[in-house]
Amino acid sequence: MAARGTVILRTRPRTSRTFSLVSHSSCLQSSINSPLHNVHSTGCRCLSKADFFTLGRLEGRSSKSLCAANYFLLTEISKAGRTSEEWAEADAIVFPVGKSDEEIAFQKGIALQTWLFGYEFPETIIALTADKILILTSEKKARYIEPLAKRVRALEIIKRTKDEAVNKAGIAQLINALASSNGGKKIGVIAKDRYQGQLIKEWQEALKSGDRNFEETDVSAGVATVLAVKDEDSLRNVRQAAKLSSMVMKKYFVNEMMDIIDEGKQIKHDKLSAHVEDMIHNEDARKKYKFPTDLDYENVEFAYSPIIQSGGKFDLRASAVSNNETLHEGTIICSVGVRYKSYCSSVARTYMMDPEKSKEKNYLFLLELQEHVLRQIRHGVACKDVYNAAVSYIESKRPDLKDHFLKNCGWSVGIEFRESNYTLGPKHTAALQDGMVINLILGLQNLKSEKAKDARSKTYALLLTDTILVTKESPTLLTDVKKTIEEVSFEFQDDGAADVSVKAEKKSSTNVAQSPLSGRQEVKARRTRDDKERQENEARRAEHQRQLHSKLQLEGTRRFQNGDEENVGEKKEEFKKFASYKSETSLPKQVQDLKVLVDRRNESIILPIYGLPVPFHVSTLKNVSKSDEQDYVYLRFNFVTPGAGGKKESSVPFEDPSATFVRALTFRSADVGRFNEIFREINELKKETAKREAERKQMADLVEQDKLVEIRNRRPLRLPEVYVRPQVDKRGPGDLEIHSNGLRYQGQLSSGNKIDILFSNIKHFFFQPCDHELIVILHVHLKNPIMIGKKKTKDVQFYRDVAEAGFDETGGRRRRPNYGDEDELAQEQEERRRRALLNKEFKAFAEKIQDASRIDVDMPYRDLGFMGVFSRQLCLLQPTNECLVHLTDVPNFVLTLSEVELVHLERVQFHLKNFDMVFIFKDYSRPVVHINTIPVKQLENIKEWLDSCEIPFTQGPANLVWPQIMKTVVKDPQGFFETGGWNFLTGDEEDESEESASEFEMDESDFDEDDDESEEYESGGDAESAYSGSDDGEDDESEGEDWDELERRAAKVSERICSTLSKFQ
Repeated sequence: MAARGTVILRTRPRTSRTFSLVSHSSCLQSSINSPLHNVHSTGCRCLSKADFFTLGRLEGRSSKSLCAANYFLLTEISKAGRTSEEWAEADAIVFPVGKSDEEIAFQKGIALQTWLFGYEFPETIIALTADKILILTSEKKARYIEPLAKRVRALEIIKRTKDEAVNKAGIAQLINALASSNGGKKIGVIAKDRYQGQLIKEWQEALKSGDRNFEETDVSAGVATVLAVKDEDSLRNVRQAAKLSSMVMKKYFVNEMMDIIDEGKQIKHDKLSAHVEDMIHNEDARKKYKFPTDLDYENVEFAYSPIIQSGGKFDLRASAVSNNETLHEGTIICSVGVRYKSYCSSVARTYMMDPEKSKEKNYLFLLELQEHVLRQIRHGVACKDVYNAAVSYIESKRPDLKDHFLKNCGWSVGIEFRESNYTLGPKHTAALQDGMVINLILGLQNLKSEKAKDARSKTYALLLTDTILVTKESPTLLTDVKKTIEEVSFEFQDDGAADVSVKAEKKSSTNVAQSPLSGRQEVKARRTRDDKERQENEARRAEHQRQLHSKLQLEGTRRFQNGDEENVGEKKEEFKKFASYKSETSLPKQVQDLKVLVDRRNESIILPIYGLPVPFHVSTLKNVSKSDEQDYVYLRFNFVTPGAGGKKESSVPFEDPSATFVRALTFRSADVGRFNEIFREINELKKETAKREAERKQMADLVEQDKLVEIRNRRPLRLPEVYVRPQVDKRGPGDLEIHSNGLRYQGQLSSGNKIDILFSNIKHFFFQPCDHELIVILHVHLKNPIMIGKKKTKDVQFYRDVAEAGFDETGGRRRRPNYGDEDELAQEQEERRRRALLNKEFKAFAEKIQDASRIDVDMPYRDLGFMGVFSRQLCLLQPTNECLVHLTDVPNFVLTLSEVELVHLERVQFHLKNFDMVFIFKDYSRPVVHINTIPVKQLENIKEWLDSCEIPFTQGPANLVWPQIMKTVVKDPQGFFETGGWNFLTGDEEDESEESASEFEMDESDFDEDDDESEEYESGGDAESAYSGSDDGEDDESEGEDWDELERRAAKVSERICSTLSKFQ
């Protein structure tokens, strides 16, 4: 800082939400006295780019970093930006960032904030004009930069408060500053960034409604240039990230892969990917594989979920994901990317089992190609020249592989995983610079194996990815994973030895049968091995669950320790005043007759009391009853009063419950017809009022949506002939179109039947193929409900039927199925073809929606699905990456897993065939969600799925009264967690499971080893017991004792739960 005014800045991961910028007085004073401040004051010269790269992004926490980095951006734009293509000749630049949202991808605005501040500042706008820097943010965040603003004239902070007028004035001040900068016509923005929040909404409305017609230009290229070159401290973080990526690959994945193949285990790609992703935060695993201990693992996360592929289906794009197919022994590709202190790295390797000569030859050429490309990468070389050099080398050495080569060779990486302006592709002219970090990706795809042993080995791919540092001479490899042919290819001789032994047996032509004893020993050994694996999995899962429960308890205690959210989720009814009439002059003229009068217009009933007309609003009337006695008819008016019976009225609030109330009034009349008419009018008025109130409550959570911006200059992308749920037109299908900021469904028969869905309102987007289903589906789950016709909905579904009914060509009757008929076989083939085409068409359109909206497309995993009842009928519930869904039938079911705090499994007992599952949300005001009648055979699969999703779960033998439990939790959440929180759901479960285990272990000698019909059942706890499959009834007495024992335990659990809940009441 003394020599060049070096400014220090610490970068932290995006997941950090705290603001702890330190602004000591000594730092501020040195900032003022530095040469940078002199430049700032006089504006006599512009910092060079070399000065900037040593000035703006060094590690530390001083608030003066804001002055340094922002000042350089200001001078760079004001001097060079007017004529620079990177900055699009912008007169001023604005970087708005909306509210924090984990679902939003890591965008350039957030990356720039992380680079400048070291943290993400949500709901903040940074504006860079010709003469000043303006920051519009909240009062709390402004406190961290106020000390600097007092000493630096060009830095101006505009604070947002709870006063709407002050906020509007602040936005107007910002717009005026943009208008007065240079020409005031062009403002630079990051075009692809999409944010939400109140500040963003007000900012966009102010730009549209004002008289300033700004022309927005994209400055993404300029921001990418600023972020591309890394200083020493940034490079230190990249090196650590690359080191972690390499260690995960070579120390964990390779060992796991070899163990799986050696032992013949079956594991799916996504499951293995989850194991790799979990190990980085497992302290025991890090110790086992000797990971460095001097790193801050709280700032370590995966840049993307590890991508593991095998079995002929390979996708070498960066957006690929691990599918749910089993790992195949052949060609296996693994990609791992780790982010350390916000900086990313990536490494990928291809591993081959018993490779044939042609595959080895192709891999050796890929190694040669990488060496050739590395020789081309240096300072000043254009990105496209690197790619063209690779293509030229392929054409000269192996032209047969040109069509199999990737479309690019990688990209620049840093805070953003992919800085697209520096992509090593044929169309990118940007030059590489000293200090850049590149993900070098070289791959060959869709290669064919002529000597494949099975169908899944016929197609394979080869991939090499390394993180490298660009220098003025030769590049530096930051990732260190061996890639020679000897290190990535493996040969197994077990199959060959087996073949030799089989041939020898055939030559000996012996007729000796295999010994029965050896067969039983083999079965016993296999069962022992399976039991051991199951016990290891259960122990691992139990340990993981203990960690999750401890974390849940700790987070709950911290969340409510200050009592700030003591009434979280508690909804109190508000007292509403009803004014039937403002004055006596507003009363109807008929009141002069002093008769009972019903005023529909003012929703009031006027009753004569002691010679005066007294109005009562219909909402104060509980009910009215009519009775006939001789020549008279009686009308009794019962009013809503405190303490009156009835559940509905008992919750109605009163302004002063201790006041005197009129409970009932009775009137008698000989005019039977008139009183009958009054009775009818009053009941109709109450019905109308109740209907309007129900509609008002239904519309209460509706949010006003922005208008859909239609595409005018070209025809929008369209998916034709689709049906929609809820229906808008029962007569036919419609078209689904993609517009600038949303989707539009347009009915084909009527232009008025349309549905507009904004991208900003989409919470989840699903594509469900028609495999094993009758329809193919695109399903949209919304953040805020919308009105379709007269119905409010948060789920909109677009679908198309798979197969049409087959009819006989000679008549109108349906053809009778004949599975030997050639026409029937042709129809089945046609249906399979139609299903494949529908899946391809809908998936392609879903990917187009994903590209336009930046919302990831999610797909249900049918293999992980289970049957259950969430509404009225049994249906298939399928997990996705983020949700648990049922999309095929109405009503649909979409449950976001990130909103779930705990899952409780009810009725888990060994003698029951079904159990129930209860989802408890982090928002305690939401009622719990029940899924009932789940087959008990799915219990272990569901436990494993919940554990893999990092969701803590408990189980119990009985159903609980959840409304009463949640009411108790909402009433005093702090006391709830101080006394153990959700631990009351587990209680003495471990002790009980130990009792159950000891109860059945003593019966081991009673079982016959040779009885192959014995079956194993799991009780509700961790213990396992074996029962004989015989029907001789010898164990009836012991089974009766087990029932008594279970009843005793159920009573004990019920008493414990009741006693725990009573502590909070």
